[in-house]
Amino acid sequence: MSAHEAVRYRRAPHLVSYWRRADFIVSDYISRTEIVTAPALLDLLNFLGEWRSFHAVTRRFPDVSTQSLRRALRLLVAANHVQRSDAVTPARRGTLASAEWTPEPAFFHFSTKDVQFVSIDGPAERRDGPPPRRQPLPVKRYRGRPSIGLEAPALNGELGGVLRARRTWRRFGSDPVSRVDLANLLGLTWGVQHWVDVPGRPRMALKTAPSGGARHSIEAYVLALRVDGLARGLYHYAPDRHALVALKRGASPRTVAAYLPVQEGYPHAAALVIMTSVFDRVTARYPYPRAYRSVLVEAGHLCQTFCLLATSLGLAPFCSMAFADSRIERDLEIDGVSEAAIYVAGVGTRPANTDWAPWTEASWPLPKRSTPRRAD
Repeated sequence: MSAHEAVRYRRAPHLVSYWRRADFIVSDYISRTEIVTAPALLDLLNFLGEWRSFHAVTRRFPDVSTQSLRRALRLLVAANHVQRSDAVTPARRGTLASAEWTPEPAFFHFSTKDVQFVSIDGPAERRDGPPPRRQPLPVKRYRGRPSIGLEAPALNGELGGVLRARRTWRRFGSDPVSRVDLANLLGLTWGVQHWVDVPGRPRMALKTAPSGGARHSIEAYVLALRVDGLARGLYHYAPDRHALVALKRGASPRTVAAYLPVQEGYPHAAALVIMTSVFDRVTARYPYPRAYRSVLVEAGHLCQTFCLLATSLGLAPFCSMAFADSRIERDLEIDGVSEAAIYVAGVGTRPANTDWAPWTEASWPLPKRSTPRRAD
């Protein structure tokens, strides 16, 4: 038997297929490669559910020419949809590549990773493209239904004032953030506040933000640029010890620009906090795909806590989902499968004599008669 005939073929383990308008798509969501094909190709992919020789393939499809079958296999191998026995890629290990969260959460996660982001002003209009979509109302209304007016929210408490003052900042002062303030932000957002021992279950951590089943899958990493008393670099926050573990020396505004592409102003922040998720903490208790939602919701809880705390300290917080997944994960030395980047927050000091600085100097302050369009 020749070396060529000894090669066997097998379907890649992370394929999904679907219609996109008139095209039938087969996609490998781990490698993020897709091909447009005919549904008939599914017969070949189905047959390759286990290792098969080319001779076995020709016997299974006797009505298809040998040349056509070789061409189809070359195409599928090039698209990472079929593996060759002499060039098998090591299996990706972790929740997003295992049976618990495939294909639904894994397909969503990898399909929305490392995408091309638009600028803050939105995508540029193309003359040959479709007309811009009509912007829907920011609130929902029921016409013709009776409504009951409610009492005005109480604003005499400190929390109410902080909630109303929270804004996303995009311009920052030149002063550094103090290490004490950073310690407060980390400790009261991601730090373990208490441990609970429940008979028959692993020890559970309690934090200031809720987490489904107290799984607390979110880890926090700090990119310090201008933090008084802290060297520039990348750190991991240890929530049980309330300590920073140095991972990588050095950081600059260019680092932030690479982490948060097309995000105006953020390179001048004092620090970023990168949130990742260790997914196995969730799937160990909740193996079904819906649990992926809890990871995203938990990150949102934590980010709002961070922003409110920063606001209460007189700092300028922000958060962004437009981040360069693979670049960040590479610097954090995580695999993006068992642990992956989920959300990024940041903070700086406020510019002098400024209540809110959403973007450039030229557009601030806003005219008094206007309403901030991006007050999120």
